[in-house]
Amino acid sequence: MATTNIPYGSALAIKLQSAGLFAANMQRNTTLNRLTGKLPQQADAESTIRNQSSNEMPIVRCMDLQKTAGDEITFDLINPLGGKPIMGSRNAEGLGRSMSFSQDRLRINQSRYPISAGDTMTQQRTPHELRKLARALGENYMNRLSDQLILTHLAGARGFHNNIEWALPLASDPDFAEICVNPVKAPTKNRHFISTGSGIETVKASGNEITIASTDVMNTDLIDALRTTMDSMAVPPPPVIFEGDKMASDAPLRVLLVSSEQYTSILQSNSGAFRTFQANAMARSQQAGQNPLFMGEAGLWNGILIVKMPKPIRFYAGDSLRWCASYTSETETATDLVPAAFSTTHAVDRALLLGGQALAEAWGKHTKSGFPFFFSEKELDHGDKLELLLGAINGRSKIRFEIDHGDSKQFTDHGVIAIDTAVKLPA
Repeated sequence: MATTNIPYGSALAIKLQSAGLFAANMQRNTTLNRLTGKLPQQADAESTIRNQSSNEMPIVRCMDLQKTAGDEITFDLINPLGGKPIMGSRNAEGLGRSMSFSQDRLRINQSRYPISAGDTMTQQRTPHELRKLARALGENYMNRLSDQLILTHLAGARGFHNNIEWALPLASDPDFAEICVNPVKAPTKNRHFISTGSGIETVKASGNEITIASTDVMNTDLIDALRTTMDSMAVPPPPVIFEGDKMASDAPLRVLLVSSEQYTSILQSNSGAFRTFQANAMARSQQAGQNPLFMGEAGLWNGILIVKMPKPIRFYAGDSLRWCASYTSETETATDLVPAAFSTTHAVDRALLLGGQALAEAWGKHTKSGFPFFFSEKELDHGDKLELLLGAINGRSKIRFEIDHGDSKQFTDHGVIAIDTAVKLPA
């Protein structure tokens, strides 16, 4: 019997090639939605190479699959050129250095969430308009799922914090990989650090435990060390450029997403700087078109805008903390655990330092609605019962390339750095 289903990876599937071109930089109303811009094209890459300002946000959104068929896009990075110049009258012909490109890809899939609005007698017995309530609950659920998928892909881990507000299940759930659509990739070695209490270092393990103590918390010393480390990197995450930011070139910014516990730890580490911490963010917002990301509890310290993330990426005592042990490999180590000494009083939270173009998000088009999101209602059992369904066609993936660092080619998360710190758990 013939079928019209075309699975992912089929030769019949249409793929949109090179939807975005990235250049390595040498030196809803939610927080995550405010960090979203469009997928850069070649003109943006050319501007970056020339060190010209362009609108670079941590999350880049591609809508191209709404215009053409396909379930996958690829995007490229052009590696920086190195080597010596040719001086004087020495021969230069035929010695041109080749441009090299690295490639990454993501695919999309549909996710659907059905809700029962009850039967005739249920609606008879309640004063509530169940149809309206079901639709509002469905929209809330899909928005939470979207934010949590973005956060998980950026962090390279779902973590183990779990309550009713999590729409995305734990990584141990048999449906986790399918819900995430694209692989959740642990941070690359050159983009993964751990607190030392007064600074940062690359992740290490002793025995089968990560080398971190309950005193290795998030503080202003760590943020200073993070800024110093970025300034010395050959290919750091590109700065975040907010639309209309007049200081973007002279005082580049990155955004640090922290858990509520990490935020409190920062304030406790330097309580005298609290007013300055927030005043700096307010002052910068005047130069950045009053962007709401700078408002509220946001703080600015040493060129890093500190903002609370919606949910913590948290690892408890005995939980596996996946990490990459090599700069030149994506192989993940999963046997090293959060120290048992953390007991039930402490945990490890993952902060995310976001630069430009950290995560790609692609959206498709539903055949009936013409939009990525769709909604339907259906009566069941001869009209006695009502079921509503909300859905979306999209996919997300952390942007990663094998970048030529001169002395080696290193797998590199393009625009995000993970920083693991100890936190004291609420009672």
